[in-house]
Amino acid sequence: MSELVGSIGVDRAADQSAAAVKARQSSDIRKVAVASAIGNMIEYYDFTLYATATALVFNKIFFPSADPLVGSLLAFATFFVGYCARPLGGVLFGHFGDRVGRKTALLLTILIMGLGTFLIGLMPTYEQVGVAAPVCLIALRLLQGIGIGGEYGGGMVMTVEHAPADRRGFFSSLVHIGVPGGFLIPIALLGILSTSMSEGDFLAWGWRIPFLFSIVLVAIGLFIRFRISETPAFKRVLNEEGTASVPVVEAVRNHAGNILFGIGAKIAESGLFNIYAVFAITYCKTKLGLPSQTILNGVLVGCALECATLPVFGALSDRIGRRAVYVGGMLFQVALALVFFQMLNTGHTGMIWLAIALGLALGHGSVYGAQGAYFSELFPARIRYSGLSLVQQLGPILGGGLSPLIATALLAEYGAPSWVAGYMAAMALLSAACTFGLRPLRAGA
Repeated sequence: MSELVGSIGVDRAADQSAAAVKARQSSDIRKVAVASAIGNMIEYYDFTLYATATALVFNKIFFPSADPLVGSLLAFATFFVGYCARPLGGVLFGHFGDRVGRKTALLLTILIMGLGTFLIGLMPTYEQVGVAAPVCLIALRLLQGIGIGGEYGGGMVMTVEHAPADRRGFFSSLVHIGVPGGFLIPIALLGILSTSMSEGDFLAWGWRIPFLFSIVLVAIGLFIRFRISETPAFKRVLNEEGTASVPVVEAVRNHAGNILFGIGAKIAESGLFNIYAVFAITYCKTKLGLPSQTILNGVLVGCALECATLPVFGALSDRIGRRAVYVGGMLFQVALALVFFQMLNTGHTGMIWLAIALGLALGHGSVYGAQGAYFSELFPARIRYSGLSLVQQLGPILGGGLSPLIATALLAEYGAPSWVAGYMAAMALLSAACTFGLRPLRAGA
């Protein structure tokens, strides 16, 4: 009898211990997901601030031109430069994160990104120093690009490697909330500043305030990231198989297909996001003559809604599969491209907001909600940071980095937005087709 009681006691203690471990792991993944989302939001605050200022300010004070579209074209060219620097940051910090640890790499990326943004707020204009102004702007833009190139892969890998295999879609989508969240804050700040002061004051000094404020966000981000623990998967790599000598080389050698098709699948996600959130501002201002605040408010509404839809689509990808959600989102955006500019051309505020909200909350939200776990599962933990960074940073060069530039050039050349709509649809179809070439690893890898 005593042996039976003892056995029951041991079993109960084991169950309690297992429950405690499970509760601790659940608490850890929530903390990591929230911390990564906040860190991602800070990084995209910096990057989005530049994108929005490009459409509203930089085309006037750094690239003055008689034709507003020409000034916008030159300003968006510097926007593209930042995307070109992303792969360098991805390779650099991917190597560091796969060999030394995810946490240390993430502390460095936020410092680099924040420093570049803060210094842009101190930049003299073209009128003050001539050509030196855009040259310095490009240099700081490169610094921003390097920081964000290393940021995304680390934050996503940190979350995916802490998450249960059957809930990776949901928890990874929480990290992506940082992107629309990172759009909300700077757009709201620039919107408030541009409407509460004269255009002269805003162009002279008002636009600088959000850039200088970024130093506060950097301090918050560093505090949060010091409290995150290293991932169990990376600890296993250190203890069992050892780190790769050159992770990026191993990723290219053993997973070239996933990298190439992943880049193709990424193109439309980033490219169409910048059409909805960046190019639409330029189009409505220069072609329709609408107040910038009208479009900025629409982007704010769309981003706020996307914060709510991202975890829904992430959880859906855990249930029905990443590819089904991803392809469905791309096909929705093909259909949206056919009517997007017709909705903007109405000039009606509600219709403009609806067009942007459909693009961000449903089109981009469905694809981006599934993407974090989908792309992370393409690579083993030993080289995951490097492999994921290659896909996530090379894809946007052809997508988000070029899309405002190409859309502006098409509009300047042909005058009609139908060419831009065709470009949007083509991107979405290309990315949908590329997903069928992806070969993810088993769910628990």
